[in-house]
Amino acid sequence: MKGDMQPPTGQPPPGKRWHTREDSGIRLDAALRWWHDDEPIEHPKIIELFNASLVLDDDGRYQLRIASDWCYIQVEDAAYEVRTVDVTPDERVSLRLSDRTAEALDLGSLQLSPDGVLTCRVKQGRAKARFSRDAQYQFGEMLEEGPEGHLLLRAGQRHWEVPLSLDALQAAT
Repeated sequence: MKGDMQPPTGQPPPGKRWHTREDSGIRLDAALRWWHDDEPIEHPKIIELFNASLVLDDDGRYQLRIASDWCYIQVEDAAYEVRTVDVTPDERVSLRLSDRTAEALDLGSLQLSPDGVLTCRVKQGRAKARFSRDAQYQFGEMLEEGPEGHLLLRAGQRHWEVPLSLDALQAAT
């Protein structure tokens, strides 16, 4: 919707609805799939554009912002996907996200979802990210068993204790 356009008035055509900034009909489901009016969005370039255009506003609402156009969207669970896990030259763990940004892993925010997928907090802790299968594998390659069965995350010569149990991770795989 262009910024200078007025919202439609009157009744929409039968079986349709008006799309407004407040009610765009766009949602991101818990598996990180995009939908519009309960129809899946399948075109890879549109999906990538939506992923790159997703922002969390100051009120904690998700928006798609494309050039000067924007609308609110529904996010069912995680808003971002962790695509890759890297170790930086200074031995920090970095996440590359579906919106084409990168940020340091907040190790204390790691959780294991009931379906066995790792999640963490991103965007200064304001948003949830879900690990892709590849990213979860990359992260797992960085884990080792420490004393008393605790998990340790190794990045170069640095180690951190992971707030997840080995038993929980093994049960998830």
